[in-house]
Amino acid sequence: MAFLVRKPGLTMDEFVDHYENHHVPLIVSQGHGLLGYKRNYIRDGADGVDVVSEFYFANEASYRSWAAAMYSPETGVAADEANFLDRSKTRSYVVEEHTS
Repeated sequence: MAFLVRKPGLTMDEFVDHYENHHVPLIVSQGHGLLGYKRNYIRDGADGVDVVSEFYFANEASYRSWAAAMYSPETGVAADEANFLDRSKTRSYVVEEHTS
């Protein structure tokens, strides 16, 4: 799960447009065991967070493999993040989901 903040100077509409129309296709095209990918946009920017992104994997090992692959220079993921994210404020966590 990642808590992301948009790059200063971007409107929320610009942020969502770039994330959905450029970054999401880039992430999804990489594969590497990603089973699901949800973005939960926060309407009022509560606590300075603009979106909570959820990534789904079969297990933690799959996640670790995916994460290593995503940030290799060949994917262009990190370079694209510089276009719309304030990476200094990114917070990511591995969580264990419990559903009621």
